[in-house]
Amino acid sequence: MGTSVVSLASARRGYPGSVNEEQELTVDDLVELEIGDVAHGGIFVARHSSGRVVFVSDALPGERVRARITEVRKRHARAATVEVLDASTERQEHVWPAASLDRAPEDRAGGAEFGHLLPSFGRELKRRVLADALFRFGGLDPEDRLIRELEVDALPGDDESRGTGWRTRITLHMDEAGRVGPFAARSHRVVDVDSLPLATPAIEQLALEQVRAGGRGSGRIDFAAPADGSARMRVLLDGREPRAAETLVERVHDHEFVVSEAGFWQVHRAAATALYDAVHDMVDPARFDPEAGNLDLYGGVGLFGVALAELGGPVTNLTSVEAVDTATELAARNLADWQYAAAVTGRVDRFLRALRDDADGAERAALRRGTVVLDPPRSGAGRQTIEALAEIQPAQIVYVACDPVALARDVALLRERGYRPVRMRALDLFPNTHHLETVALFTRDAE
Repeated sequence: MGTSVVSLASARRGYPGSVNEEQELTVDDLVELEIGDVAHGGIFVARHSSGRVVFVSDALPGERVRARITEVRKRHARAATVEVLDASTERQEHVWPAASLDRAPEDRAGGAEFGHLLPSFGRELKRRVLADALFRFGGLDPEDRLIRELEVDALPGDDESRGTGWRTRITLHMDEAGRVGPFAARSHRVVDVDSLPLATPAIEQLALEQVRAGGRGSGRIDFAAPADGSARMRVLLDGREPRAAETLVERVHDHEFVVSEAGFWQVHRAAATALYDAVHDMVDPARFDPEAGNLDLYGGVGLFGVALAELGGPVTNLTSVEAVDTATELAARNLADWQYAAAVTGRVDRFLRALRDDADGAERAALRRGTVVLDPPRSGAGRQTIEALAEIQPAQIVYVACDPVALARDVALLRERGYRPVRMRALDLFPNTHHLETVALFTRDAE
């Protein structure tokens, strides 16, 4: 395992033509590697003969590959597969030619790092990553029921389409040379494409028209396909003021949500509904008091706030908190059917500390009976937010996570403060990528 194959670049730097088992890795070296299991970030673990761990892209567990070293750090290196010597039975023709092994690593489009396998196996790899994170960072026992029963669920139609046609939002970039396209993986360099298979057909058609037309300067083009099935774009040129963002209407069941084309909305065509249902189902009805101090933290435009409010009916007391004022304004509109719902602009950690410090006895009691939906950014809620939340002591916390390691770190923080995870569901909202979404329910140990 880990036999070095010296590249021409290495030879020019004075490396001998024969393999030196003690040779240190340098960028552009070619190495043969036996691939181990998946790691967080859509990469795979191997170990070079020098003892250094190498994280390899475009590989699969059990394969033997030839890979080019792209980065060398003190404790590890990164590499990109250039040739598969012994292929896994799970390997498929890449769903996106622009991201496949047919291209040099530096020219492969980013955003489809699991495109060389079926979505079903991709879900298994994501399950392994989540389970490992919950053990290593969350402190859960591998035999814990949550880990043993963990699965990653597909969204409707994704297996049949092999995970294509789901992206309702994409961004293409423009460079000074007039190229329009995605960035190369782990790069800010625009690469050429002639297809965008993960996008909805309407977006792919509109976006490829812009690719063929070429750019007008450096910047980016954002594409969106709202619920009406149309496709639109917004050009943002570096150094120029873009046109004002328009509002779009999205639908989840019988609810309409007004969103900004420049703001956040779930990317998968079925993701908003799937997450709405997951949050709705994750709430423990025995612990849910509609008239308590219920909170929707990092609430965005109110998707999960509406899910809570629908559970509680007209008497639901709810405060949605979001740091972006334009999102808060839209959340207020989307929650307008519930007279006791409010949307507040502010940083979540500061909001919670103010609640903790300023609430009177009755308000504190209402907060302790409350249900909290927590949907932090990719970095997680973090210590300050978790500490402030735990001091308020809500009856239950429904945590929506887009990063398994960040979730696991917050699991550890919550467990230290008396909350335990009792239910968990993972969703494959991003087929052909390494990303997944997880929804978990936490309750206080004393209860």
